[in-house]
Order: sequence, then structure tokens, then C-alpha cells
Amino acid sequence: MQLTEIRIAGFGGQGVILSAIVIGKAASILDDGFATMTQSFGPEARGGACSAQVIIDSKPVLYPYVTNPDVLIVMSQEAYTKFAPELKPGGTLIVEQDLVKISGLSSAGKVYSAPATRIAEELGKRMVLNIVMVGFTAAVTNLVDRDALRKAVGDSVPPSFRDLNLKAFDRGYDYGMEALQTSQETGAEDGVRVFDGVQ
Repeated sequence: MQLTEIRIAGFGGQGVILSAIVIGKAASILDDGFATMTQSFGPEARGGACSAQVIIDSKPVLYPYVTNPDVLIVMSQEAYTKFAPELKPGGTLIVEQDLVKISGLSSAGKVYSAPATRIAEELGKRMVLNIVMVGFTAAVTNLVDRDALRKAVGDSVPPSFRDLNLKAFDRGYDYGMEALQTSQETGAEDGVRVFDGVQ
């Protein structure tokens, strides 16, 4: 595990903070690394801008604030507009493809998109789109051990929703693995991967 700055952003009610908690818990408690997490909300608790920052490393994290994220996960257009310019050159951009339209981004090294909301709706609860995104991120970045993330999901949600969230994680992970395989089979340009119409 190397030092990696991650920003997750969307709007209140999408589970942005829980996503960050899951990644931080997996990295620091279940995968023998270290992590810090900070969060911020817009003026409205639900529906306003929301972001969380996670830093993971194999060594203790000395500075807890993200400056230029290596990985940016966005689940709303407002979040994309606000935070995409901060992405580190060559960094990884991960978007919810039905909620985010990408434009004018030249610094990203890798771009991935997933229909997380649609997958969550197929599972019966739109509210698990954040865990779909965590699973998808696990597959395409391989930053944190898959089993550690899956266990962190199970440990971080109410027991009555555990099975649903684990299914959401697995569906997101499987979608990410399929996307990676597709990009290899189609010979996507080295360093840039584009899925499902993201340009």
C-alpha cells in the first residue's frame, strides 16, 4: 500500500461519508495499513454538496488533509465541477456515469465510469449506490484488499442491511472487473481507460 489521497464527493444522502469510512477502516484495521479521514458538508445536510477525504498508506499518515487527490470518486455533477480541477495530473477519476457528464478534463490518467445508481436500483434500494461505487473502485484501483473492503462494508452497516450492502459491493466489484477486461480486450490506450460512453 502506497501513500494515496482519495476524495469522494457527491451530495448529501448518497452515502459519501460511509464510503470513506469503509475505505479507511479496510485500509487501517483490516489491511495492516494506516488511514485518516476528514469530511465536509455544504449548507444543507441532505441534498447539498458533501465530500470526504481519505489518505491511506503503509506508514502512519502525517498530514490528514487531501491537497491533490490521486483518486477522485464523484457521484454528482456539482461534485465533478467543484473537485475535478484538483485531481492530480495522471490521477484516477471514477464517476457515476448517469449523474456525471465529463467535460474538459485533460489531467486524468485513467477514467472509469459505472452505472452505480442503476445497479443499486436493480438490487431494490437506490441508497446502496455508494457501496456499489466502493466495490467498483476496489476492482479498478486495487488500492485496498477486496476481502478487507468487503468485511469493512459488513461491519459498517446495520445488520438488517448487511446482506444488501454486501450484494451491492459484489455487483460493483464484478462490474469493475468486467470493465477492466473489456478495456484490455479492446486495446484501450495505455494509461487511459474509457467505459460506457465517457469521453
